Amino acid sequence: MTKRKYKLKGHESFILRDGWLTKGLRAVANDARVFSNNSGADALGVGTNMAKAIRYWMKTAKLTEEPATKGVLLTNLGRMVLEEDPYLEDIFTVWLIHCNIACNYEQATLWNLFFNEINLTSAFTRDDLFKLEKELFIRSTGEDAEKISERSMRDDCAAILAMYTAKGSQEDDPEDKKISPFAELGLIVRNNDKFVRQRPMLNRIDPLIILYLIMDELNTKGSLQIDYVTDGLNMPGKILNLNRIMVNDFLDTLQNKGYIIVNRTAGLDIIYPGQCKNFTHMDLLEMHYEGGTRS
Repeated sequence: MTKRKYKLKGHESFILRDGWLTKGLRAVANDARVFSNNSGADALGVGTNMAKAIRYWMKTAKLTEEPATKGVLLTNLGRMVLEEDPYLEDIFTVWLIHCNIACNYEQATLWNLFFNEINLTSAFTRDDLFKLEKELFIRSTGEDAEKISERSMRDDCAAILAMYTAKGSQEDDPEDKKISPFAELGLIVRNNDKFVRQRPMLNRIDPLIILYLIMDELNTKGSLQIDYVTDGLNMPGKILNLNRIMVNDFLDTLQNKGYIIVNRTAGLDIIYPGQCKNFTHMDLLEMHYEGGTRS
């Protein structure tokens, strides 16, 4: 079996915190070599490991890229976020960054497995999550169990839960600067030492997020089964924790706007590209930020 590239604990045990992306994006915009001196700690005003974590999260979220010999550069997405929503006040931006991280197997392996492969319908503990992640990790990477750093895996599991546990869950402190912007998505709630995955509030998801996730594959293949949009790898049903009814509602909205074509005749349940065949991902961002659909 060919081993897949993966990463564990790239975050140096620091979850993505409120304000970090703002700090990092501005620093990179001012100096592509910001991380060359003391890992960027001095320029960012944080500890060395925190600076490494900020660099990791920006790259994993596809806000930056690191071409050889050129330092760290903003991607088109990174530039637009810095210009349009630098403080992540628009939940659209948070969903967008979540999608990029959750779909990024090579840089955020356990995040990708958590959203795509783990179907937890009842309450679970950190240890439950670790056992499931370990099994899936071995299966997907081809690594030998003896060579895996269980400490790193447990740290990643803890980071996932800390990042996505909804604000207002038990023991949350509203003044705690360690809270992640992803807590606002409400995908996990906590009750004492147990956690539960929950469906998101649909009125807080711009349908363009669904199009963002499906567009490349839809345009490449020419059509997608609705079952695949619900259950396929890195598709909206998995990454956003939506059921089939929710997915269908969003697809209907996208069809009403002319972006896609939905065909449910004779039980086909297939979608085809509409106007989206002429779109890029950046077009979708511009449509949201400039189209008055901010949340």
